[in-house]
Amino acid sequence: MRDMPVIETFADRDAWAAACAARIMETLVQAVEADGAAFFAGSGGSTPAPVYRRMAEVGDVDWSRITTTLIDERYVPETSPDSNARLLKETLSTGEAARAAFIPLFSPQVTVDRAALIASRALDAVGRPLDAVLLGMGEDGHICSMFPENPALKQLLAPDNPPRVLAVGKSRSTSAPPQDRLSLNIPWLRGARRNILAITGEAKRRVFEEKAAGDPTDTPIAALLQSGAELEVLWTEAA
Repeated sequence: MRDMPVIETFADRDAWAAACAARIMETLVQAVEADGAAFFAGSGGSTPAPVYRRMAEVGDVDWSRITTTLIDERYVPETSPDSNARLLKETLSTGEAARAAFIPLFSPQVTVDRAALIASRALDAVGRPLDAVLLGMGEDGHICSMFPENPALKQLLAPDNPPRVLAVGKSRSTSAPPQDRLSLNIPWLRGARRNILAITGEAKRRVFEEKAAGDPTDTPIAALLQSGAELEVLWTEAA
C-alpha cells in the first residue's frame, strides 16, 4: 500500500471549500487547454454544495468543453430531494457552468441493473478517463456507494475490473443504503488525474485514519489507496 496521504487542514469551511474548488478547477482547465475537453465526477450529500458553488464562480473557463457526472446516485429521479443530480444542477450547473454537459447515472423506467449498464456505456462514450473527482466519505467509511457489507462491495473494489457503473441494492444491513443506488467502481477513480477527498469534522478525520490502514478487500478507502489512485485529503474541523 502507498503511504497514507497527508491530511491538509483548513481553518474554516470557507477556506476548505475554496481550496477544494480551486484544485478541481485547476485540473479541469489544464485538461481543456491540453486536450480540448475535461471530465469531472462529483459526490452528493450536503458537504460538497459550497465547493460546487465556488466552482461555478470561476471565470475564464470554457464550460462547453467540460462533461460532468456523479460518483454515485440514489435510484430516484431528479425531482426527488434525495437526488444527487438535483444537487449538482442546483449548485454547480448555474450561470456559465450550465453549459457543461451532464451525464446522469439514473435512468427512468428501467431496473437499477439496466440503469447501471446504460450509465456505463454513456461514461465510456466520453472517451477519456476522469480528470478530477470530488469524493466525500460517510462516518462508516464509505465512499461513492461502497457500503460495508453490501453484496456489491466486492465487485466495486475489485482492482482488475474495467471502469464501470454498478448497481448497489438496498439492504437490511445497518450500514447499507435504504434505497437502491448506482456507483462508480474503484477502477474509475484509480484512472482519474486527481481525486479530492473533502471531509469535515473530527469524527470523519478519525474514520479516515482508521480506514486508510484497513483491509483493501473490504475497506473502500484502503482499496482506493492500494489501487495507486492519486488522492488528496482536505479537511476542516468545522463539521
